[in-house]
Amino acid sequence: MAGHSKFKNIMHRKGAQDKKRSALFSKLSREITVAAKSGLPDPDMNARLRSAVIAARAQSMPNDNIQRAINKAAGNDGENYEEIRYEGFGPGGVALIIETLTDNRNRTATNVRTAVSKNGGNLGAPGAVSHGFDRLGLIAYPAKAGDAEKVFEAALEAGAEDVSSSDDGHEIWTAIEGMHDVARELEKTLGTPEAVKLAWRPQTTVEVGEDTAGQLLKLIDALDDDDDVQQVWGNYEVPEDVMEKLG
Repeated sequence: MAGHSKFKNIMHRKGAQDKKRSALFSKLSREITVAAKSGLPDPDMNARLRSAVIAARAQSMPNDNIQRAINKAAGNDGENYEEIRYEGFGPGGVALIIETLTDNRNRTATNVRTAVSKNGGNLGAPGAVSHGFDRLGLIAYPAKAGDAEKVFEAALEAGAEDVSSSDDGHEIWTAIEGMHDVARELEKTLGTPEAVKLAWRPQTTVEVGEDTAGQLLKLIDALDDDDDVQQVWGNYEVPEDVMEKLG
């Protein structure tokens, strides 16, 4: 149980997300509604919904907003979202997986393709890059949850497969089928996590320089700006000194 997944770099720049709180709440609400429609509208009985609610609360989304999104699933609002995954390459040949929730696949396909092509990348066929990633469960905790040793021991006892700790926080990786059982065990010792979600972890990462990183992060920001895009994963790693230069 060791390793350095650099999830904060692989997923997105959290600071950029914090500046787009309204858009972020919209995406979180969409995921909550879809999750509630996929099963019972009770987080204790619906694992996906529980994950969505945890993610929303980690971003300080008001409880009224969360409940409204759950209630929306029971209503006849005409919104039926489809999950579509796009795969391709960014600047420097970085592999990207783009997960979306959409009620108009033509609009989403056009927007995603445009954002990628305008920022030095290109989309590939389904499966073009996902073979280089592992589909796992990810449980994220802030640094304040405890030091690396405490989190490692808790994760080991809970049945996790891998742990990575840094100044930014802790990433605990699990098999998909055991993700929620591990999360429940961890809550007993570490408290409520920041996120419990299915994730794409690259089997190998590519370190990118300043020029490539700048263009790559611009591409990811463009995708994040699209309401239909829920998550962007990649196999890149941006060194801390480069991140500081790019702000």
